[in-house]
Amino acid sequence: MNKRDFPKIHFYDQDFVDIYDKTWSWLANYWIDPKTEQLSPDGFFIYPQNNLYILEQSEAIFSSFFLVYSNRNYPANQNLDYFYKMQEESGAIRWKYDAKTDTPVVSRENPEGIGLPLFAWAEFNLYHKSANKRRIREVMPALQKYIDWIDHTFKQPNGLYAVPPEAGGMFNAPRGEAFYPVDFNSAMAINAAHMSALGDILNDKDLSFQYKRMYFSLKTRINSLMWNNETGFYHDIDKDEKKLNVKTIAGFWPLLAELPNADKAATLISHLSNPATFGTDHPFPTLSADSFDFRETGEGFHGSVFPQFNFMVIKGLEKYHRYDIARECAIRHLYYILEALFPNDAHEKGDVWEAYLPCKEGKAVQAGSQDFPRPHYLPTIGLSTIALMIENVIGLSISLPRKTVDWIIPNLEIMGIEKLSLKRNLITILSNKSTRGWEIQMESEKLYYFTINILDQKKKTLPIPSGKCSMLIDKL
Repeated sequence: MNKRDFPKIHFYDQDFVDIYDKTWSWLANYWIDPKTEQLSPDGFFIYPQNNLYILEQSEAIFSSFFLVYSNRNYPANQNLDYFYKMQEESGAIRWKYDAKTDTPVVSRENPEGIGLPLFAWAEFNLYHKSANKRRIREVMPALQKYIDWIDHTFKQPNGLYAVPPEAGGMFNAPRGEAFYPVDFNSAMAINAAHMSALGDILNDKDLSFQYKRMYFSLKTRINSLMWNNETGFYHDIDKDEKKLNVKTIAGFWPLLAELPNADKAATLISHLSNPATFGTDHPFPTLSADSFDFRETGEGFHGSVFPQFNFMVIKGLEKYHRYDIARECAIRHLYYILEALFPNDAHEKGDVWEAYLPCKEGKAVQAGSQDFPRPHYLPTIGLSTIALMIENVIGLSISLPRKTVDWIIPNLEIMGIEKLSLKRNLITILSNKSTRGWEIQMESEKLYYFTINILDQKKKTLPIPSGKCSMLIDKL
């Protein structure tokens, strides 16, 4: 690995800073060459288990959202490129591969090995953290072939996609009758929206229009067939287009796809603070608390809290400018992760886990399974301890091609980030209280545009020159 420093964060709760630092340190043991089984910077970000080196599509996509903050110590695109390399002539990319033998891993429940199609979302995020337009041009043919394969294989006459519910990664969720899963169809809408955005970046109007049309077609169908006014929720539907009664975390993917209008979004978001559905102590359970199958012990997807789904919900809240709820839930989620890392019970082993209990501190359980939840599960934990920490707890949103840094904070606290690399530009943004009042101190090697938004009470955009400077909040 390159010996560059990772960006440092400042926050009033030192435990949050410590777990952020620890995550970067732990990651060094997960870059493995599966052919030699040795640690290698040229390997892949892999969670080894039972002497297997399985690369999962969702892990490759989600982990890129926190690896982009490593100051190029860890390549965020390495695992993604592996999946593009494995693409078949038909355009198929399978959800899992044995990286030791480069063979796809499929199951009886999911014979085509289809996963959530979110590569374009990941590539759009990579672009805004690297400004590498050439990469978009290089990966676009693979992304187009992949969507064409999904259309050819899974698209039905009603315009929706019929895939096994296991494609969403929710292995034992009580949704076996789902023929049109809401998460997969919403993920197709997310992918189409970002394919259109990537087309705009390439200045390809035909490409942009093609995927924009796909997005609006899916938006219309999902809203008309999957939304239930009585429950205020998006549901899976069966083969006859009848809505299933169960409410799972999959029903929040439409938020990230920006499918609901303002009224529907408000109704859907209200479930996140309702203790009878998804507003449990540890946000957010993967199954509604009023479901017959909900278990406070988690039992896999019968109520466990998974970091990757919390990340999805919180990013969906951002789409509707609900930054206050997003931050509050991110902080609560991180406190529960810390509780499980340092348990009060001396007999309980502390670690960061694949999944957590919904109603109290501790790891989730699944009767009869020794492999759930997986300990030290960094491929998704990093979403909470790094990505949510930077983007929602501290509140920074960064776009390198736009040369913009937005700082959205609910109130003034001592916090910030130090020596974050934006390509060849290291930036520092810190808030401190001085004798003159609250002050934002900044340091940069190049000019960029800084927007501070203190919960919509004060909002200001300023050009930040190279070198050191500061601003007083009271003067805004």
